[in-house]
Order: sequence, then structure tokens, then C-alpha cells
Amino acid sequence: MSERVALIVNPTAGKGAGRALGEATRRLLLSRGRDVVDVSGQTWSEAGARATEEVRRGVDALVVVGGDGLVHLAVNLVAGSATPIGVVAAGTGNDFARNLELPIRDAARAVDVITQGTVRTIDAGRVTGPGGETKWFAGVLGAGFDAIVNARAARMRWPRGQMRYNLAVLRELPVFKPIPYVVVLDGRRTETSAMLVAVANTPSFGGGMRVCPDADPTDGLLDVLVVKAISVPAFLRVFPKVYRGAHVTHEAVEIHRATRVRLEALHIPSQADGEPFTALPLDIDIVPQAVRVLAPDKDEQP
Repeated sequence: MSERVALIVNPTAGKGAGRALGEATRRLLLSRGRDVVDVSGQTWSEAGARATEEVRRGVDALVVVGGDGLVHLAVNLVAGSATPIGVVAAGTGNDFARNLELPIRDAARAVDVITQGTVRTIDAGRVTGPGGETKWFAGVLGAGFDAIVNARAARMRWPRGQMRYNLAVLRELPVFKPIPYVVVLDGRRTETSAMLVAVANTPSFGGGMRVCPDADPTDGLLDVLVVKAISVPAFLRVFPKVYRGAHVTHEAVEIHRATRVRLEALHIPSQADGEPFTALPLDIDIVPQAVRVLAPDKDEQP
């Protein structure tokens, strides 16, 4: 489908799986007659700058080999443009790929999708921070317990993968206090004390936590999860249910839908697509059909 592609590889994704998958992806794309421009850099900032230049020149697709963090970078590079992204999922969680039914850690199948699939257009969340800066996310933005745990996990050297996040949860829980929020949904203002608030374009984040199991990236709406203040023991009982999406029946859990969301809280960080994001307050709106993704044909999806 695409003749000239820009390629970004994160060699450390998936405990080092990204390097081998990146090399395989490059070989396979070349074998399919694609002109591959490797824009990987020593830093994400360098890769982003190089990829931006290729997108500006009119590259036919931006292909990323990595986890949700690299997909997040790609979304911020192409949102609102005609350039599609191709994803070779090589990370630990790979929520974006799972939510869109893309191949996981399979370069051959992923390249089949990139070269023979179709373009699927999805919505994206657009976030305006307190300084007026704008960023994008394709999956889930969280502000509260999840973001604080994510920041703690990022500071930890051991263990690696999902276990590091689980350990960060156990270390943060004993000292965590419910957060006073202001949540504004399409102009309707609510003040509440909550454990976290998540704004979702897709159902899951954090390696399969289905925070908003009915979120649809093509419906022009944001699903907003609010977990109201509960005790630590109660939170521990609810938390495991999120992997099945069964937490939604708990009395402390609310899910709303809106096109515009404002979150306010003091000194609270956020994360989006698993990456550290802007601190609150944040204004979030959904932009329909903002991102083009190379995806399997409907009759060929796994």
C-alpha cells in the first residue's frame, strides 16, 4: 500500500525484543518493495524530529516498532494529518495493538497488515495543559493513583516489565490518600473525592486493565471513569477486577461519556498511553477521525 515509509524502532521495547523485531520489520518492508527511511534516534526527541521532517516531506506511512509509548509518540506526530501509522507491537503491554486487533510481537503478520491491510480512521484525545500546550493520546489518560504509580514505577530499576508496575502499586497504596477533584463533563461541573479519574478513547491501558471496557475509538466520545474514595482494603478487592472489566459494577465506580472534559486537582500528575503527561488542570476534547492506522481488513482480522 505504502511506497515510502519512515521507520522508528525502540530496541529496548519488550525487554529487548524490539531490536530483533525492528530488524525483521526493516527486512520485510524492503522485500515488499518499500523504500524504508530509518528515523530512529538516540532519544525520542531526536526520533520525533527526524520523523516530523519525513512526514512534512510526504512519507506514505510512519511505522513504529515498540510499545504503547512509541505509538503515543507516533500519534503526536501525525494526528490531524493524512499520514497513517503502522504498528509492530513489541512492548510489554501493547494495549493499543490489542484494542485495534493488530498482531502482537509478530513482524511478519504486522508487515502484512502494513502492506496489504486497510486504513482505519480513529478518534484521538486532544489535551490542552495549563500553559496552553497541546498534546494527543490515542488510548487512555489517567490522573490520580495510576499516574502516581506510573511515576513511581518509572523511578524503579527493578523488576522489569509488568511486575515493576505491580510492585509500585503495593508500595504506593499504604500512603495514598483520596484526591479532591473537579470534573467538568460537557460543561457540567462536579466536585468529588476520588482514587483516580481516567479518560478513555480505547478500553484498556497498563497491560490489559480494562478501565472503560465499552470505550470505542470511533464513536466521537470519551469514556470517563471515576473511582470514588474508598478504603485501601476495598480498593485492593476492586483492583484485580479491572483486568476483566468487572469493576464497573462496584458502587464506587462511575463511567460517564462526554466530548469535552476538564480535570482539576492540586499537584496531581497524569499519564497518557502509559507515558508521563502534563499535570492537572487539563482540558480534554475528542477529535473524531484524527488518526489513520494501518489495520487488518475486517474479514482477515485474527
